[in-house]
Amino acid sequence: MTGYGRAVETVNGREFTVEIRSVNNRYLDCTVRLPRAVSFAEDVVKQAIKQSVTRGKVEVYISLRSENGEETQVTLNKSVLEGYLTAMRQMVNDFGVKDDISTSSLSRLPDVFVVEKPEVDEEQLTQDLLSVVAKAIENYNTMRTTEGRALDKDLRTRGETILGFVALVESGNAQTVIDYRARLEAKLREVLENTNIDESRILTEAAIFADKVAVDEETVRLRSHLEQMNAMLDAGGAVGRKLDFLLQEMNREANTIGSKCTDVKLARIVVDIKAELEKIREQTQNIE
Repeated sequence: MTGYGRAVETVNGREFTVEIRSVNNRYLDCTVRLPRAVSFAEDVVKQAIKQSVTRGKVEVYISLRSENGEETQVTLNKSVLEGYLTAMRQMVNDFGVKDDISTSSLSRLPDVFVVEKPEVDEEQLTQDLLSVVAKAIENYNTMRTTEGRALDKDLRTRGETILGFVALVESGNAQTVIDYRARLEAKLREVLENTNIDESRILTEAAIFADKVAVDEETVRLRSHLEQMNAMLDAGGAVGRKLDFLLQEMNREANTIGSKCTDVKLARIVVDIKAELEKIREQTQNIE
C-alpha cells in the first residue's frame, strides 16, 4: 500500500537521512539506494524492510554526512610527480618533441595522487544506520495505519451496501416465482378456455421454474463471504492476498445470481452488486 516515512538522526558523528516510499504492488519489490560508503549494508536494510512490509513497491533512499571530517583524503604524490616531470623534460631535450606538459595530462598518470580513506567499522556503521532505518519504518507504519483505518471503514461500508442489495434480490426472486405462476395459469386458461386446468401441471411447471431461478444458495454463500471479509479485517495483519481470493469467490456468486435473474429490476441490482465488488477489489490492492 502507499506510504511514506522519513527519519534524520546523527549517530556517532554521522548524520543519516532515511526516506521510505511505497506504492501499490501485488508483491513486495524493494529497492535501496544508498551512498557507496555504506553500500555493504544494502542487504541488511532490505531485510529490515521485509520484516515490516510484505506487499508493495518500496523505495528506500539513504544519505550520509560525516560531521567529524571523516572524508576521503586526496594528496599529491610529489616524489612520483617529480619523477614524471624529470623524464618528460629529458624527452623534450633529447628528442626535440613539443613541450605540452599540462596539469590535466599529469593528473591522468598512475600514482600521481594518493587516496586515503578513513578506516570504517562496518559492523558499527551498519548498526547505526539500522537504528535510523527503524525510526523511518516506524513513521512509515504510522502513516499506513492511518490509511488502513480509512480503508477498513470503506470496505465494511461497501459490504453493508452489498448486503442490502442481496436482501432485495432475495425478496425479488421469490416474487418472480409467484409472478411466473400467475402468468402461466393465465396463459393456460387463455389456451384451454373452458377446459378444466390441471392444477398439478401448474405446480410442476412453477417448481421447475423456481428451481432454475433460485438464488438462495448463492446469496447464502455471498453473505458468508462478506462475513469472512469482516472477520479478516478484525484479525488484522497482512490480509490483502486473502481478500483477493475471497473477492474472486464473491464475484463468482454474483455472476451466477446474474445468470439466474430473469427480472430486469433484479438484473440491475446484480449490476450494482458487481460495481461495489469491483470497488472493494480496487481498494484491496492498497492493503498489504
